[in-house]
Amino acid sequence: MNRAGFELTVALPKGRMMADSYAAFSRAGIELPRARGERDLWHSGGGLAVLELRGADVPTYVDLGIADLGVVGRDILLEAGRDLYEPVDLGFGACRLSLIRLPEAVTPVRRIASKYPRFTQSWLRSRGMVADVVKLHGNVELAVLAGLADAVVDVVQTGATLRAAGLVEVEVLARSSARLVVNKSALKLKRDVIRPLIDNLRALAT
Repeated sequence: MNRAGFELTVALPKGRMMADSYAAFSRAGIELPRARGERDLWHSGGGLAVLELRGADVPTYVDLGIADLGVVGRDILLEAGRDLYEPVDLGFGACRLSLIRLPEAVTPVRRIASKYPRFTQSWLRSRGMVADVVKLHGNVELAVLAGLADAVVDVVQTGATLRAAGLVEVEVLARSSARLVVNKSALKLKRDVIRPLIDNLRALAT
């Protein structure tokens, strides 16, 4: 069903951030419909629809107008490079994007492995640095341990995984938390619904 049939279509990332998103919307006065089963990835009710997506896909669905708005980590937004309105830092899902190496490493960084190649290249340019960036999809810490890369850029929350692997954070490149993102056309067409929601979420986040 096309999103035009709903008052609002919301894109949410699967996992812990989804539960926090439901709670935030509820506190803001919006009761989002819930899934009827594990395979119910598009559920609707009361004029609202929810799309359950991989976090990396949320900016695409919102930018291209399939969803009116969504919730996604700032780390994903930095990598996606989509033209979205980002009105509210929701505060949950806090983490950081960091440069990670072996503690004894002293050689220049010539190759970096990351799930965030676009962001990493942008950071390198901002520092006037040049390095090859290799895109990986999981367990990027192994790239350093196996000698694939001199360093990795990855999300860090507590740092426990790094310590277990014998790695260290060299530098924090960006800080991330969950953000409300809004399709710019939807903001105009559904202003009477979206603006009060933004105001309520902002009030709760302060």
